[in-house]
Amino acid sequence: MVDTLGLIWGLVVHSASVQDRDGAKLVLETVQGKLPQLKLVWADGGYAGKLIDWVKQACGWVLEIVKRSEDAKGFELLKKRWIVERTLGWFGWYRRLSKDYEELTINSEAMILVCMIHRMLRHLKSDELGYGWEK
Repeated sequence: MVDTLGLIWGLVVHSASVQDRDGAKLVLETVQGKLPQLKLVWADGGYAGKLIDWVKQACGWVLEIVKRSEDAKGFELLKKRWIVERTLGWFGWYRRLSKDYEELTINSEAMILVCMIHRMLRHLKSDELGYGWEK
């Protein structure tokens, strides 16, 4: 789970046998109660269905599904969905995250958090020196 800047707020690494909707519940449970201002969560079409009602009842948030238009052919940039894809793309820049090297899911989660800490520190340093986000 990322915010609109692409920074991680919730993270769960699980086996591939876990369905996306079930994995989403695990992630949302990790941030439940920690983000009192959160009202709206965006997700892609794979999270539609019963999860929408579960999020409303369990967390008190609105889960909005961002869908591509029926008429679209080929690639279509969808508002809000690119944010999490960009964050996942950042992981590819880190050798340890470029492949699945870890045996334990907790180690994978730790390496993702280290990656995000490194990215945030780099941005803080560049802002301090006067050549940050505005360029």
